[in-house]
Amino acid sequence: MTTPAQDAPLVFPSVAFRPLRLLAIAVVLTAVAVAIAASLGSPMVGVFFGVGLLLGLLNALGVQRSVAAITAEEHPLKKKMAANSATRLLMITTIGLAIAFVFRPAGLGVVFGLALFQVLLVLTTALPVWKKLRSGAADGSEGIGYSND
Repeated sequence: MTTPAQDAPLVFPSVAFRPLRLLAIAVVLTAVAVAIAASLGSPMVGVFFGVGLLLGLLNALGVQRSVAAITAEEHPLKKKMAANSATRLLMITTIGLAIAFVFRPAGLGVVFGLALFQVLLVLTTALPVWKKLRSGAADGSEGIGYSND
């Protein structure tokens, strides 16, 4: 007998989220973006690109904190997680678009920084998980364990 999805406990796999690594990558990418943008005559595009990367990192840290807080509750609710995510996404998007509008055209770098950060986040978390799954499959084990924290 299986449990209906709405009654299932909220369980998240342990993933390889490393904020310091992401911060280092963001700093390097910002330096490269500023250098390229400066060579093209608009260094502020690179600076705003870095601001977008920073906003993305702050969002990822917010996700980590909210997941930890919600799953620590006795009865974590998926609706609470969804509302928290929607609120955070609305705030980050509003800030990013406001910066892009106020400081246009250079401010559009924020939008590109936010977009690239999401790609970086997926790559830096999915690749270690994928490698673990592949090594687990080669060893004949079940792969990644799941936990409530």
